Amino acid sequence: MTETKKFLVDENNTGIRIDKFLSLSMPEFSRSEIQKFKIERVDGKNLKLSEKTKHGDEFIVEIAEKETDVAYDNISSDFDLEILYEDDDIIVINKPRGVVMYPSAGNKTGTLVQNLLAYTNLSALGGQTRPGVVHRLDKDTSGAMVFAKTDAAYRGLVKIFSTHDLTRKYIAFVWGVPTWGGAEITGNIARSSRNRQKMSLVKTGGKPAHTIVNVMDVWTRSNISMFRCTLMTGRTHQIRVHLSSHGFPVLCDPLYGREKSHIGSVKDPELLEFLKNHNGQMLHAEVLEFVHPITGEKMHFKAHMPDDMIELKDILDAE
Repeated sequence: MTETKKFLVDENNTGIRIDKFLSLSMPEFSRSEIQKFKIERVDGKNLKLSEKTKHGDEFIVEIAEKETDVAYDNISSDFDLEILYEDDDIIVINKPRGVVMYPSAGNKTGTLVQNLLAYTNLSALGGQTRPGVVHRLDKDTSGAMVFAKTDAAYRGLVKIFSTHDLTRKYIAFVWGVPTWGGAEITGNIARSSRNRQKMSLVKTGGKPAHTIVNVMDVWTRSNISMFRCTLMTGRTHQIRVHLSSHGFPVLCDPLYGREKSHIGSVKDPELLEFLKNHNGQMLHAEVLEFVHPITGEKMHFKAHMPDDMIELKDILDAE
């Protein structure tokens, strides 16, 4: 199904490129999207989008319906959504641990996106498998996430995340007790040449990464600390890579945790049982702050820690 719109050039829009005129007339679409539409002159003359507009020009634009199928094939409510906020443009949820973000080769069903689609609409601009997705959390990282429900919100959120004009704070339980109360970790991150599933710090190349770390609590007897990590950039596995490379790997992290070298020193039987039987890194996206992409309102969200991290803290507090 297509939607047809007609636009008339007035004296205020004379002498600018046609594609710019159309993007001003349809701010909900980017210029690259508009270039894919069927655009004709009402008078039937040939049209080039790079041409300048003339007073009285009329254009007919056919807007094709977006193709979305993969994520929509298996929408289902496989788990309850914890909704922190919702309006007509965005939805913010507390993502549970152990849930994959969106469909992929190894995960056709049961993803977060498919669960959201069973509940509400999402912007298709993210693509056929990732509608509404503007950022991601690893499967075993829990916490606050925002999704776009409308195309205008999607574009606004993409800009916010690309310019890092937001606040993201995480809670991490790590091995090791630091001698400092806070630190800043920087270092470029790139995909590991030895293991394509891992990221690593590199001296040359890669993408710059910056993490601010503050110590929230320490349990010296167990050699474990709880950090609050603030992302100044948003690289893949950034917190996990930065902390591990500086000697404070996240607990229960199968990729960067070096669990075997630490777990042998654990004396508390309850803690030992927890660490041996738990799957998924002890990392949680606690705070998410940004300016609403449509209303301009300052938004603040705090996602409570999942039950397993609360259980871990209770065990450590009882040592």
